[in-house]
Amino acid sequence: MLNKENPYAQALKNQKDDLAVAYLPALRALAYRLKERLPSFIEVADLISVGTEELIKLARKYDENLNDSFWGYAKSRVYGAMLDYLRSLDCLSRYTRTLVKKIDYEILKYYNEYQEEPTNEYLSEVLEIEIEKIKEARYASEICVNLPLDEQLNFCQDEKTYDKIEKEELVKIIEQILSASSKNEQLVVQLYYYEELSFKEIAEVLEVSESRVCQIHKAIIKKVREYLAQRGYDG
Repeated sequence: MLNKENPYAQALKNQKDDLAVAYLPALRALAYRLKERLPSFIEVADLISVGTEELIKLARKYDENLNDSFWGYAKSRVYGAMLDYLRSLDCLSRYTRTLVKKIDYEILKYYNEYQEEPTNEYLSEVLEIEIEKIKEARYASEICVNLPLDEQLNFCQDEKTYDKIEKEELVKIIEQILSASSKNEQLVVQLYYYEELSFKEIAEVLEVSESRVCQIHKAIIKKVREYLAQRGYDG
């Protein structure tokens, strides 16, 4: 004898799925907004797929008696699922992180001398590393550098390092570091994280190259990491 699902349960399930469908436009907008901060090889369709799966799960267990707004309840969780997907790509292994640091050093040195960013061919020759590995490391670094500041610290380092620190405390630390930073560094953070301008748009505001904005941004991240490491948040 077939085990038929309770008609009421099925109707309730369909109703919950309809709730998820109603918020798909908001989910797509969230995915596209995140995609703007990611390199071109990350597909927005993958972000939407991951987010939709999470949205359906959330809709099916949503209790309107406990939460006034479904999207208010679901938004941060859907966004978190997208970030988890990016982490699952496992782009930044220990070896890759080490290589990224070497690449960043050579880029900064080259930029200070020539006021432009070196080619992958140049980096490959200087570091004596295959050009494909240079490209892979730079792609992986692009994912990290375009995420929100607190997420970058989690994404690009061993996660246990930041299990010890609350997000609110991290924000205070970042503010403290920025207060002692250059005007350009403060402006990059303001324009990128609060005004949500792209690196290209910030470059136009500061009248520098896009590569220079990227270097300033990376310098800020480095300061935060060094500050945390000096105070025992090093895993």
